Amino acid sequence: MQLTLSIPALLFPAISLTMLAYNARYLAIAALIRQLHKQYLQEDSQPVKKQIEQLRKRLGIIKNMQASAIVSFLLSAITMFLIYVEMNVWANIIFGISLIFLMVSLLLSLIEVQLSTKALGIQLSNMEE
Repeated sequence: MQLTLSIPALLFPAISLTMLAYNARYLAIAALIRQLHKQYLQEDSQPVKKQIEQLRKRLGIIKNMQASAIVSFLLSAITMFLIYVEMNVWANIIFGISLIFLMVSLLLSLIEVQLSTKALGIQLSNMEE
């Protein structure tokens, strides 16, 4: 397949929008952590401690999601440069790696959504008791 400048350029808006979504998730979790911190200082309850542990895991996953997306974005830019200087073999290799990092980022996003949904389920079950 002949790689042209427009192919890796197609990833730029997709990765940018993905990173915006990841940032929104990060900010929502940060606000929740701040809220839980106040609650923890007031009551020191076991459920709050469990929520804090889950949020710590989710923050780690989001950090890795963002890092993978940034690496994918950077590699796409490098691919465009390699196409420009007519190093097509390297451009194909780097673009393939860029796609792998994008897929890793999306898989991490799926895992984080699953953890988020599980945490909400726990909250709902606590409210039903």
